[in-house]
Amino acid sequence: MAIRTVRVVGDDILYKPCKLVKVMTPRLTDLIDDMFETMYENNGVGLAAPQVGVLKQIVVIDVDDGNQYVFINPEILEEEGSQTGQEACLSVPGKYGIVTRPYKVKVKACDERMNPFVLEAEDLLARAICHECAHLKGELYISVIEGELMDAEEEEE
Repeated sequence: MAIRTVRVVGDDILYKPCKLVKVMTPRLTDLIDDMFETMYENNGVGLAAPQVGVLKQIVVIDVDDGNQYVFINPEILEEEGSQTGQEACLSVPGKYGIVTRPYKVKVKACDERMNPFVLEAEDLLARAICHECAHLKGELYISVIEGELMDAEEEEE
């Protein structure tokens, strides 16, 4: 496994739509492992493949619920309710904004073995799924913030 460079706002790759994954390869399996390692190293809860320079529909998420989620070719089927809160992104370092997302989502995807599944998620997991799926379309959360993009305050020890 390796920590990859996270692409930041302004990098053209972040604004391009990603291609479907047709078959899982050892290279893509390594990419998924690297994405988790990169996400943890940067204290993130989610990471999409274009954020590490790969235009493939792959998302990894870990919202501290005891699960690691891998979504290959995710498609949000249903959205319900709404939640408004702070969002940040590893590709927009040192910033955050207020974003409204669905409170619940139903998503169809494949796992890392290309087995299809459907997952219903709510709260932070639903927010993370929506945020990361937007990356796969070349969209960043800063295009949907309510109000200004704000500087993240440094935590005092």
